[in-house]
Amino acid sequence: MAEPPEVTRPRRRPSPAQIRRRRAVALAVLVLAVAAAIAAVAVALPRATHDAAPTTTALPPPPKPFRVVFPEGFTRTQMADRVEAVAKIAERKKKGKPVRIARATYLAATRTLVVPCFAPRKRTKVEGFLFPATYDFLAKTTSKQLVQQQAAAFCRNWKNVDLTYARSKNLTPYDVLTIASLIQGEAVVASDGPKIAAVVYNRLHLQMALGIDAALRYALHIPGTESIHQSQLQNPTPYNLRLHTGLPPTPIDNPGLEAMQAAAHPAKVDYLYFVAKPDKRHHFFTASASEFQRYLCAHGYGC
Repeated sequence: MAEPPEVTRPRRRPSPAQIRRRRAVALAVLVLAVAAAIAAVAVALPRATHDAAPTTTALPPPPKPFRVVFPEGFTRTQMADRVEAVAKIAERKKKGKPVRIARATYLAATRTLVVPCFAPRKRTKVEGFLFPATYDFLAKTTSKQLVQQQAAAFCRNWKNVDLTYARSKNLTPYDVLTIASLIQGEAVVASDGPKIAAVVYNRLHLQMALGIDAALRYALHIPGTESIHQSQLQNPTPYNLRLHTGLPPTPIDNPGLEAMQAAAHPAKVDYLYFVAKPDKRHHFFTASASEFQRYLCAHGYGC
């Protein structure tokens, strides 16, 4: 006799409330597991850091640089003298350890120079291109590297000089740089720079001798504190701008940006003469030869 078939009762589906409870329990278990893992890592990290600490070494601080200041209007030779003085100071600070920059190597590094922004070729006359500024250097810095910094600084500043007006007067960039050096050699206050430039432009136009004695001082190595003797005024050097018309063969110093700007943008005046006032800072300017002579007489310059 066949047995009756087994009756399978359908499973009861969990209610929505039961499903929510089960999910909450599973989430709580997961959170506890993650928290336990994080706690285990946090406990282990200090020990690992403590164990690793003896094998790490702190990097030494970078060496403190020295500093050399080249004032505006310094010549190449004056810069070399400044390098020598600063190198001695740096060696004292390093307790006798040598530094690489020196007067002799600076002069050697400035015998020729390539100025990338200024007709890039090797120049044998570098006066004017050694930009005057403050430069940092290390004990291992060479004079050649210092000079390259100066040439780079020159290019950064020269690109800010607009030569449009100078070109309209048939002046070359090198002419403008030379005029800037004359301005730097004569002007004490910046406001006189464009006026001195105007005298230079006007005299060049009239083919008059410039008569700027700063160029003669440069050629004959006459300090600014000394008077120029009559015999020196007759020296035939092309830097004697009382005897020769036109600009000197090269810049006479290393001008700053203000002098460069003045050389490119002279004042719109008809001045032909200037002389230092009694305060030795400002200059008297005039377009009249007779007025100029009267001023000289009145202030003890001779008549």
